[in-house]
Parts: sequence; structure tokens; C-alpha cells
Amino acid sequence: MAVRPVLSNILVDSSMIGIPGFSVHYDRVEQIFCHRNPNVVTSSFTTPDAIAKTLVERVGKRIVMALPLGIGKPCHVVNALVEIALADSSVELHIFTALTLETPPASGEIEKRFMEPAMQRLFGDYPKLRYAQLQRQGALPDNIRVNEFFFLAGRWLGNQNAQSAYISANYTHVLGYMLERGVNVVAQLLAHRDVEGGKQFSLSCNTDITVDLLSARRNGKADFVVVAQTNSELPFMMGDALVEPEEIDLLLDDPQTDFELFSAPRRQVTVSDQAIGLHAAGLVQDGGTLQVGIGSVGDAVSAALILRHRKNDVFKKVIDSLTFGQTGRFSDCGTFQEGLYASSEMFVNGLLELVDHGVIKRDVDGALVHAGFFVESRSFYRKLREMSDEQRNRFQMKSVAFTNHLYGDEKARVVARKKACFINNAMKATLLGAVISDGLENGAVVSGVGGQFNFVTQAFALPDARSVLTLASTRSSRGSVSSNIVWSFAHETVPRHMRDIVITEYGIADLRGKSDQEVIEAMLAIADARFQEGLLAEAKAAGKIDPDYEIPRVFKQNTPGRVGEIINQARKGGLLAEFPFGTDFTDIEQRLLPALNEMLQAGHSIPRLLRLIRAAWSFRVTDNHQACLERMSLNHPRGLSERFYALLLKGALVVTEA
Repeated sequence: MAVRPVLSNILVDSSMIGIPGFSVHYDRVEQIFCHRNPNVVTSSFTTPDAIAKTLVERVGKRIVMALPLGIGKPCHVVNALVEIALADSSVELHIFTALTLETPPASGEIEKRFMEPAMQRLFGDYPKLRYAQLQRQGALPDNIRVNEFFFLAGRWLGNQNAQSAYISANYTHVLGYMLERGVNVVAQLLAHRDVEGGKQFSLSCNTDITVDLLSARRNGKADFVVVAQTNSELPFMMGDALVEPEEIDLLLDDPQTDFELFSAPRRQVTVSDQAIGLHAAGLVQDGGTLQVGIGSVGDAVSAALILRHRKNDVFKKVIDSLTFGQTGRFSDCGTFQEGLYASSEMFVNGLLELVDHGVIKRDVDGALVHAGFFVESRSFYRKLREMSDEQRNRFQMKSVAFTNHLYGDEKARVVARKKACFINNAMKATLLGAVISDGLENGAVVSGVGGQFNFVTQAFALPDARSVLTLASTRSSRGSVSSNIVWSFAHETVPRHMRDIVITEYGIADLRGKSDQEVIEAMLAIADARFQEGLLAEAKAAGKIDPDYEIPRVFKQNTPGRVGEIINQARKGGLLAEFPFGTDFTDIEQRLLPALNEMLQAGHSIPRLLRLIRAAWSFRVTDNHQACLERMSLNHPRGLSERFYALLLKGALVVTEA
């Protein structure tokens, strides 16, 4: 219903609407005309340029735009607005968002050979966001500002504009920050479907903050224009995700602007990830509540929970080997008879798998899973789309105000979130139990705080909940290995007074309510043996542990070789998998991944480089090896560099398959 073009920018005389002595600006008449029919969107457009131009005419030249985190961004609308601001410096465009998604660039010759042929298959045809391109090039003009409160991990390191404009925030605080900045445009991608009498719309992947923004507008606490774009690939989520057509002011709805959603390929689960997942799975109590994040550790946790449920005796044997017989330290590690309920800011594929395997089956208000947003793989989106409404309604999207804290309906949430286990990943931890998850010592931001601290505080607020923070004990970079457990760090995401449970591949450190000495002892017990004595010396020098304390001999066995032997044995027995829930990588690419990682590490270490060269001499060509060389276009190397790459790849295949 295109009211605006007819009314133009005039004031409407009282005689036009039949109420004597009454006049109103056209905006109000548009509201009266359009909101009379709940199935009518104010104005619908078929081109991005037209909707962007109309938005500027309506809002004015100062636009403060809130964009959802992740895949909920209406890319064509955003790009059209950026182009208007580029063409007219008097237009001020301020974008407030998080997790801007980009197809990762391949860096270096080896990565290019691996990634470029698979880019379309792995990541799809997701539109490039113009503001991100400009920001990456250092070419954002003064009239365009971008503030993010969470980055795609590691992608904005070294970018001065993005780093200086970053806003450190708990996820639940973002709504307030947006309102304080005077947001006058909320832009979002919507799922849609035809129903009798009109269309239905859903916020789908991003109820996280938008639900509360719309509520604030309805309650007169905010004033903004909702501009939306439809997308056919978004699953139509129900409940709080439903949006009345009358709440959408401007809509881009045309098959020509449909696009493929960003796909997050499933990452390979490493030996370290798998051990961490097994430890964490032993903490989850039947009848309890689960929160778990995205990525390889999240997949490892979900796979371990399924193993525990379906092959409990086998699970106990594996975890016994990892924990020196300490199975059941926090729970009985039995099967899930009552089952779990999930309340998580992020809806990840692992939660779907846990529902399918009968681990998550305890419902709360008709839902097995409550979540705030999702960014996942193609198969995840497709699986949700193909469900019936009844099946899909088991997964209810909520605001992060619901998932991430207890305020608003504390009594009901405390009852629902019984025996909660909140599992999140971290980068580093100190020997005194503080955890670092978002940035480097120099202040550079890797990702962000997001909802992690929300779940830590929630774990302390609930009567029987635990916060579990996971990290690999070591990190390899440029051929050298360093400990992720350190004595101190320049900043903390989770301070030591909120310390709870920390897990590495070597075990579980229960830190809640413990003295500093007890915490140090527990953290040393899950540190890599190569770094334990150095860490202990720092603790003794600081006077925080008994000068005569010695690390028990059993924990001196914390070596990659020991953990690798246990995990690889379970893998060979078909109990664990590097890609437990499938992958978009082909069989040949899966064989290549560890070999290419070995090559990249060897590029920074002369001894490792020589090792690969020596290993190459024992290389015997098989059909699989030949396919690997062909996939990397190194089966017929030309020139010195290609011959060298082929030699290293052969050596890496020998080493990683040994």
C-alpha cells in the first residue's frame, strides 16, 4: 500500500480524513491508513536503490542504523545506503552491529591452492558488505562510521579503524547502548511466507536484540523506522520471532535480491578438542540445562554427550583413561533418562544433533531449545526449513535478555534452568583462574565479550549451575609452542573472583570457592607438562604457593602424545570422528587438512621443514596420494617453487598419516 508517494510532503487538511478541526503530518496519516490492516506492510519495494532513497527521505540525512549480528543483515539495503553516503557527504551513516560476515581470503600460495576451488561450495554466494570492504581497505569516509561489539574471530586484527571503533559490551547491554545513541533505523533480513489474507514474517535467525527493540518502540521508549529485506533461505521460526506486517515500515521484497545465506563450514575437531569435549560431557547432569557455543569444541562436546548417552560403558572407559580413573567427579556420567533442556544465546548444529539423538528432550514451555541467534552451515538451515511447524516450534528464538540472564521472570527461569552447565571457549587462562577470551595483551580485539560473561554470572546466580570455560593447553604459532595457561595477562574477560571450572585436554580444574594456592595447584594439574615447572616457579616467586610444593607425578604425564594415543585409538574404533556431524570438505580435502597444517607450521621451523623433506623420500604414490597432489595442482609441478611445494606436501602426507 503505497501511501507516501500520493501524500508527498504535505500536511493533510482535516477535510481529507473527515474529522473537523483536525490536521496531521503525512507520517501519521500513513500510520492510520496502513496499520488499519494487520496484514499490510507500509511500503514495499523491488529495488535496493529505491528503498534506500525512500529511507533517507523519511529519516533525514543523519541515519543511526542498528544491524543484527551475523546473517540477519539485509545486505542489499545496507549496501545501497552506503552508496548514497559515498555519493553525498552530507549524509551521515552510523552503523551499529556485530559479527560482520565475510568470505575468508586465502593467504599464501598453499592456502590459495586449497581454498579457491572450494570457495563457492564452502561459503556460498553471500553478498559482500560494502562498509566492510571499505573498512578493510582503510577507505571509510568521515561520514560513515561502523561500531561493532563482536568481531568474526581474528578477522579485524591489525585494522586500525575497526579496532578503535570497537565497543566492548556484554551482549545484554547492547540494547541500552543502541537506544542511548538514538537509533532511528532498524534493518533486518526476514523469513516470509504467504498465508490467507497476506504474508507472515519472521525474524528467524536474529531475535537476539530486535525483539526488545520492537518492544521498546511499541512502548514509546524508542522511535525508529524498520526497514527489512526478505530471504527465501531463512527458516521460518515461530514464537517471539514472528513479526506483525504492520511493524515493518519499508520492505525490500523481490526474487532478484534473494541471496544465499552465509555458511559456516564445520571445522575439524582436533585431538585436543575431542579430549576437552569428553571432559566437559562428564560434567553435564541428567535433567539439567545446557548452553554450548559454536565451533570445533562445541561439536566435540555434543559428540561426547551423544557417545555418553548411546554407548555409556565405552564413554566411561575413554574418560577413565583421560582422567586417571576420576570419572564421575561431578556427576554419575550416566545416560540421559530425563534428558536436557538447552538455553543458549546461540543455536548451534550440535543442539539439533542432541535432540535427534535423544539427549535434549526436557521441554520448557513447549520448547526443547531457547536461543537468541544462529549462524550455521547450509545443512543446518535446510534441516530447519524442511521441518513441519510443529517440529520447528520445539526450537524457539528469544531475545538475549531471556537466554543470557534471569531478570524479568526470575522464579520461572530458575526452575527451568536447573542443574545448568554453561560451556564456552576461551583463549587463555591465568594460574590464578582468570580467563581471557576476547583480546590480546596490547588491547587488540580478537572477537569480543559477547554473552560469555552473562553466562558466568548466571552460573553464580542459579543455585546449582556451573560455568565451564574450555581452552587448549598450548598454542602453536610460527613453529613454536607456547602455553595458554600463563601466570598473568594484561586484561581479563572473566576475573579471578568469578573463577569456576576450567577445562583443557588434560582435565578439569574446579576453582570455585578455592584459595589461591588450591587454584594454582588445580591449574598446574591441567597445564602441559612442558610448561608446568616454569609456571610453578612464577607462582613461588610471587609468594602464592608453598615454596616446597611439588607437582604430583601423575600430572607430569600431561603430554600431547599421551592424549593423542587415547583419542586416536577411539577414532580408529569408530567411537570418535574428526568431523562428528559431517562436513562440506571432500574426502581428499579432509586428508589434506592435517598435511597442509603441518606444512604451514614447518614454514616457520627449520627442524620441522627438514623433517618433511626427509619424510618425502619415503613417499609412495597411492591413488589417494595422487588425488591429493591433483587437488593442489601439484601432480605435475613446474618450476622450482612448485617442485618444492610438491616435495613438502608429500612429506606432510607421510608424517600426518603415520
